[in-house]
Amino acid sequence: MSGDPGGVGRGSLVDNGAGTSNMGGEAVYGGGGIGFGHDQLQAQDHGSMRAPSRYEAQKRRDWNTFGQYLGNHRPPLPLARCTGTHVLDFVKYLDQFGKTKVHLPTCPYFGFPHPPHPCSCPLRQAWGSLDALIGRLRAAFEENGGKPESNPFGARTVRLYLREVREMQAKARGVAYEKKKRKRPPPGSSDAIDGGSRNANNMHVRMPATQ
Repeated sequence: MSGDPGGVGRGSLVDNGAGTSNMGGEAVYGGGGIGFGHDQLQAQDHGSMRAPSRYEAQKRRDWNTFGQYLGNHRPPLPLARCTGTHVLDFVKYLDQFGKTKVHLPTCPYFGFPHPPHPCSCPLRQAWGSLDALIGRLRAAFEENGGKPESNPFGARTVRLYLREVREMQAKARGVAYEKKKRKRPPPGSSDAIDGGSRNANNMHVRMPATQ
């Protein structure tokens, strides 16, 4: 699965960091008891009798977007047959809609966090956005009936790719990605419950309604 899959117009996937999306044509693609659809993830929201958090809403949009991507695969690819390789195809496809400048080794600004002048280096999806996206999709896969041991979003190839992107972007942009150490909030506190949602790196993906 490479290039622009049938039914997905170039420029229809947009990473604008807004945290909102206009999803169209939410259909169910799946197999082996795993599927996509608005109702599946939303069922948990109704069960809790409260509005979904930003994280849950973004996770639902990401899940449906990936389902549309698989549905536009030729031939359509059931989720039960999806592997880490297909996940990487999806992630690399999103790169063309990124907004993060990643300098090439031949660029005079390679390793400069704040270049004084513009350059022609490509724009890519930021590592943090991709890492957060994969985390949400990994959780959604299991929430929709997938087994942890067969989760394509947790495949070794995906983990290695994210590590390579992190290292490459750190060198190219002159940015050190270091895990911040912070004190854990007391169990049961609002910070402990909502911290993950507040710190989630929302990556917005918009796809067109299927015709």
